[in-house]
Order: sequence, then C-alpha cells, then structure tokens
Amino acid sequence: QVQLVESGGGLVQPGDSLTLSCAASGRAFDNAAMAMGWFRQAPGKEREFVAADNWSGTSRNYAESVQGRFTISRDNAKNSVYLQMNSLKPEDTAVYYCVADRWGTGTIDSVEYDYWGQGTQVTVSS
Repeated sequence: QVQLVESGGGLVQPGDSLTLSCAASGRAFDNAAMAMGWFRQAPGKEREFVAADNWSGTSRNYAESVQGRFTISRDNAKNSVYLQMNSLKPEDTAVYYCVADRWGTGTIDSVEYDYWGQGTQVTVSS
C-alpha cells in the first residue's frame, strides 16, 4: 500500500503564495516508478487536475488555469512532492489532493491514479 499525507494548506489573501507538501510512505511506494501530482476540488464542483510529474520525472503537466503560477517539484530523498502556488486567486480555493500512480504518465485523468491523500484545504479570500 501507499499512504499520502498532505500539509501546508490554509487561508491566504489574493496574490499570496503557498506551498503544499505531500509525504509518501508504504511498502508499495517506489520513488523510481511513481508518477505524482495534485488534483483539487472546489465546493460544488468536480475534482480537477492541477499538475503532475510522470514516473521518471522527465515530463510535467499543468492545468491551463495554473500554468505559470503553480510549480510542482519532487524530493525523492524525502519521498515527497510539493506544489508551489503563486499569485493565488479566489478561484483557487479548493481541497487539494496528492496523488500517485505506479509507472504513471502524469495524465490529467483522475481514474489513472491509484493512490490519493485525504486532502488539504486552501482558501483564498480577502
């Protein structure tokens, strides 16, 4: 199994920055073989893709709505993935979920991800 634990959410003002972290653990987790990424779900809306790395870390994929503002990164030594969020907007308000997928391509399709964290709330409001 793989466990994913997110942290770093909170209440911020428009224009602020925030970094989310996700720590992975479990016998089935293999840094060298896991695509990792982030999805989010706003109140009353469907879950949507935010960003992801493919399993080899050679390709990154971003949603158009966050391109140029958000950056995904990984620290394999810490089994962690991060989401640096800059220039936050009220429409970024959502619960953010960390995801992982063995041999994954970093796809935008949520059904491809086998492992999900519990989520962390990000609220952008003045």
